[in-house]
Amino acid sequence: MNLLRTAPVLLAALSLIAGLAGCGLGKTPQAASASKTANVDDGRIRANQASGKEWLSYNFGYDETRYSPLRQVNTENVQRLGLAWSYDLGSERGVEATPIVVDGVMYVTGPWSVVHAIDARTGKRLWIYDPKVPPEFGAWACCDVVNRGVAVYKGKVFVGTLHGYLVALDAASGKELWRVDTNIDRSRYKHTITGAPRVFRDKVVIGHGGAELAAVGYVSAYHVDDGRLLWRWFSVPQRVEPPFSDPSQERAAKTWDPNGAWREVGGGGTIWDSMVYDDELNRLYVGTGNGNPWNREVRSPSGGDNLYLSSVVALDADTGRYLWHFQEVPGDTWDYTATQHLILAELKFASGPRKVLLHAPKNGFFYVIDRDNGKLISAKPYVEVNWATGYDENGRPVEVEGARARQKPWETRPSAYGAHNWHPMSFNPNTGLVYIPAQGVPLAIEHDPQWRARTHLPGRPMSNLDWNLGYVLNTIPPQAKPFGHLLAWDPVAQKEVWRQEYLSPWNGGTMTTAGGLVFQGTADGRFIAYDAKTGAPLWQVEVGSGVIAGPATYEIDGTQYVTVAVGWGGVYGLAARATERLSQGRVYTFKIDGKAPLPPVREYAQLRRTTLASGLPYRAEDVGPGAQLYVSNCLFCHGVPALDRGGNLPNLAYSDPQILSELPKLVRGGAWRARGMPDFAERLSDTEVQQIAAFILNMADTVAQTQSKNTADQSP
Repeated sequence: MNLLRTAPVLLAALSLIAGLAGCGLGKTPQAASASKTANVDDGRIRANQASGKEWLSYNFGYDETRYSPLRQVNTENVQRLGLAWSYDLGSERGVEATPIVVDGVMYVTGPWSVVHAIDARTGKRLWIYDPKVPPEFGAWACCDVVNRGVAVYKGKVFVGTLHGYLVALDAASGKELWRVDTNIDRSRYKHTITGAPRVFRDKVVIGHGGAELAAVGYVSAYHVDDGRLLWRWFSVPQRVEPPFSDPSQERAAKTWDPNGAWREVGGGGTIWDSMVYDDELNRLYVGTGNGNPWNREVRSPSGGDNLYLSSVVALDADTGRYLWHFQEVPGDTWDYTATQHLILAELKFASGPRKVLLHAPKNGFFYVIDRDNGKLISAKPYVEVNWATGYDENGRPVEVEGARARQKPWETRPSAYGAHNWHPMSFNPNTGLVYIPAQGVPLAIEHDPQWRARTHLPGRPMSNLDWNLGYVLNTIPPQAKPFGHLLAWDPVAQKEVWRQEYLSPWNGGTMTTAGGLVFQGTADGRFIAYDAKTGAPLWQVEVGSGVIAGPATYEIDGTQYVTVAVGWGGVYGLAARATERLSQGRVYTFKIDGKAPLPPVREYAQLRRTTLASGLPYRAEDVGPGAQLYVSNCLFCHGVPALDRGGNLPNLAYSDPQILSELPKLVRGGAWRARGMPDFAERLSDTEVQQIAAFILNMADTVAQTQSKNTADQSP
């Protein structure tokens, strides 16, 4: 997906693609007796927020601060951290889960929604649950076959699966207790689940991903005992005229063009990550996703705010009844989801203390929102922003003229990758700072007047796989440079306090502790501890692959452990990387004076071919059509041939020559279907696949020749 890291000497080679791309299921739920293991309830979650001895939910506790009160590991001794144990997750795709630790057992998910139960003292495997996700669902997941973790409650482990099921497991044995289908219409919508469930008051709550394909946003609450549906709230309208299911739906319908393309593909607004339960007010706050299609010009041509896209919404936790919303991006048109991590906090302002929501979504503004009434307290950019200059007195963004890119290309900043994506941030009440994995990945967008739903249009990004953008991409070379940094942000003063620069975007989530530390993994394969006040790096270790997940910490028998799940991937990590190592997914767990040896790691070259497949024959007349077909079928997973380096999926210009020579047979024959590659037997002809191969080989030749010339020019 990254068309952006192009060296100037290769812009000519990229111009071709830039111009063209301008580019056992259904089991009936039944009650089951809960295991006595992992008997977590609401009271235990509240109590643990004070003790910190366990890590009971995805972002630690109900406030989701990712702040642990443990202090045995601190600024004075953190350099003595050593490996206690490691555990092989047996996968080579993205690992986004934060481990849950309860009663001495760690529960963590790997790719394809597989759940692992591990002895948290020793790293010994206790059980594995594989939901057997059909491999074709890999094509339904926009952003890798990832899963962000489980919820544990009253003897059960809850996991959402990539193919849209919510499953309850016995915490002691891993036995499946019940399973429900969360998809409201499988014949119409391509809903996936990658996020971690939340559990409270005997309810388990989950949303979905999929708004790049055909999807409609909603969040559902199920009873923990048997999986029966308790309530459901939709983030986009289901109808354009009465009768409406509730007043919030009626309000939303007035803000959408009834004749827009959203009626064909669902409208989006999926609630795929951020959910936080307010135990004090008995509310659930959710962040909603982008519009579908992305481009409002085709989604809702007459305009409108398109409620409740890109919003923070408060719901009654018992009934799902709408209470209030704050729409961060009215009429979203840039894939500016509000699904990024939400934190509950109490901040001290000059006027007095206020209970707030803290939010740093994709669009580049940091929001402080009154969580009682949903009113905006403040919003300031935490990275460079060029789509809006700020927010007015009514809490609406002041948009820059031309930012919607209707008639000409626009390099929107931040891009659809986000100034902060799903990688969780953290808040330390002692420092008063929020620690944000900030980033920038350049991208230019342009209105696509030829876009049609469910129509393969060569040159339109991933259109043959039912992506709904309504844009062509990078018809002009983006001018911004990619970046990634750890940002310490003061939410009261709304200003940066310190930062640490990284080699690449797409660095891991953060965790902070009473020991005065901030932990984060990096895209270039390190796990680092910083001084939470000053940002000084205090300790680091190489972990063999890029890190995208957030860490956790816990205490057993008086010993504090720090743990992180490692595995490079996610949407950026499919095609790009920042390290020469790409090892299997693994959990690394550390303690003071740990003596376990670090596991062996492999160089990228041991896993993937790193020599360009140049010099093979192809027909010159196939290159142009092949470029357009590549954009509409391959681009977001495999990147730009020869220019991107390959991530957890290979860059095809580095393929074995025999693979490229036999590409039609392999692609249309389903050679890689079991690994999640889409089935192209009915999507592409042999001739079209051969044209794609010609474009790949042309790019490999062009880059190889440029490299050879550069080498010759540098010779003495």
